[in-house]
Amino acid sequence: MRGDVRKSGKPGSTAISGCAPDVRDLGADYAGPVMGSALRNAVSRAWGRGRRVARLLGDAAWAAPDRHVPFAPQLGRTARLALGVTGLVAVLVLAASADQQLVQLVPSSLAWALAALQALPLLLVVSRPLAAWRLSALGLTLATFAEVGHAPTPFWPWPVSSCIAFVVLVFVTAQRYGRDIAIGVDLLTAGAVLLPALLLVDLPPVVLGVAVVAVTLVLVLGESIHSRLEAERHLEQAEQQRRAGLARQAVLEERSRIARELHDVVAHHMSMIAIQAEAAPYKEPGLPDQTRRTFTAIREASTTALTEMRRVIGLLREEDEGAERAPQPGIDGIPDMVRAARGAGMQVDLTLTGGPDGVPSVVDVSVYRIVQEALSNAGRHAPGAHVAIEVERSSGGVRIEVIDDGGPGGSRAPLPPGGNGGHGLTGMRERAALLGGTLRAGRRSGGGFAVTAWLPMDGPRVRTRDGRGESSTNGIVLRDVTADGVGDEAIGGDSTGSGGSGRDGTGRDGVRNGNGGPAVVDLTGAGHPGGGGLDALGGHLDVEMGDGHVNGQRDGRAGERPGGHPNGQGEG
Repeated sequence: MRGDVRKSGKPGSTAISGCAPDVRDLGADYAGPVMGSALRNAVSRAWGRGRRVARLLGDAAWAAPDRHVPFAPQLGRTARLALGVTGLVAVLVLAASADQQLVQLVPSSLAWALAALQALPLLLVVSRPLAAWRLSALGLTLATFAEVGHAPTPFWPWPVSSCIAFVVLVFVTAQRYGRDIAIGVDLLTAGAVLLPALLLVDLPPVVLGVAVVAVTLVLVLGESIHSRLEAERHLEQAEQQRRAGLARQAVLEERSRIARELHDVVAHHMSMIAIQAEAAPYKEPGLPDQTRRTFTAIREASTTALTEMRRVIGLLREEDEGAERAPQPGIDGIPDMVRAARGAGMQVDLTLTGGPDGVPSVVDVSVYRIVQEALSNAGRHAPGAHVAIEVERSSGGVRIEVIDDGGPGGSRAPLPPGGNGGHGLTGMRERAALLGGTLRAGRRSGGGFAVTAWLPMDGPRVRTRDGRGESSTNGIVLRDVTADGVGDEAIGGDSTGSGGSGRDGTGRDGVRNGNGGPAVVDLTGAGHPGGGGLDALGGHLDVEMGDGHVNGQRDGRAGERPGGHPNGQGEG
């Protein structure tokens, strides 16, 4: 039932007539805690706001450090010097004008000191703007106290020149420090500079209000410029991060593309190893069982490696990207590329300098891709330009040079960070680095753009423990060694893997790098019937790592060979 509300005799409680006693007690129990909680929240909010205002005032008055203002960085040294001299003269004029107005109200020595304190801090606006504002505000406040009893009332106690200097300092401070300092400066200007004039020299309240509004508008203008500059800075940082992300993505995608191309090269060689290992027992029916098992292990390892490579390439390939069926292009495909470019309207000259025919497949593909990317960049960024391509093969490597004249007028559009579909300069640099080569790309002094690359034939150079360079891929050294089974096991060989020949036919074949140098791979089997390489019946693949492991194992069990060492792997 509905009851009437009335005050109960118990302080801080309300009784409800017509209701059960437990309902009246419930209202009495909850009224006090709810009101106490609301009061505590209000006090807490007020205390927090008061602390924030106090912090803003403290920062503006003394706590906040100064921030250097760049002085016309876009101008040259002479222009900055001329601008500085002009500013110095203007500040001195303001100080002199302030002194002439103050000397009518205060002694001349005090007038000059007050004028200097109000106007000369403008000289510090470049290096210490907040400190300059503090000095100028102090000078204005001291002038108000000094003019008490000397100035007529009501009266505006500050020279116009000092007000101009103060407004400039207020604007620069807000523009450099932002909202928090601007609020503190506004509060201090109203409370410590303008309010004393209202109390001491009877400054009209309307004039006080107009002055406060004017200072606030100047601070708002400066803070808005500060916010815009900060937003531009954050956008620039975000753009730089985006470009860096695109560059990293371009590198990863180009490495993935290179890996897919290298798959064809490596798969060809692995297939040859598997085929030769499969065919060896048929070419020589009288091979011992241990040798047959060795060839079987080689064939199985090769086919397993091919399978794993296909899986890796499948992971690197994009979801919507199908397998590439066409053979990888090489140096021989550059003339066709040039003819296609000429058919598209480009002016291209090609010079191919002969050299060794046996260019490694990896180098062959990389030369084609670098020329393709450089020619594509020239067509995109320098339409109508004359492009000269030179590819020079030598015994040491391949030199590539692609130069364009920039097109009509010699001008060339800037290259975007991401390059083109092949990732432009990023892709070219990745390919050159993969082979241990070099690549230089940049604008020419006479106009146009030049790309120059050098790709060595023998791959990157790695540093061995004795400090000498060695041609290697992932630390595995390829070398022609003999496997004629003559001599004892070498001891004390150098770290480049030239420790000597192996034991006789009952022991290890090949060589062992004596001091833990890079791994040695024997692919020749010289001295055996049937010629060199794995097609020789006595040929073998002997890989030993520098840490004493052979083929990554200490005691393999894939197959036995004479001498008690499984799978021709010897104990490390």
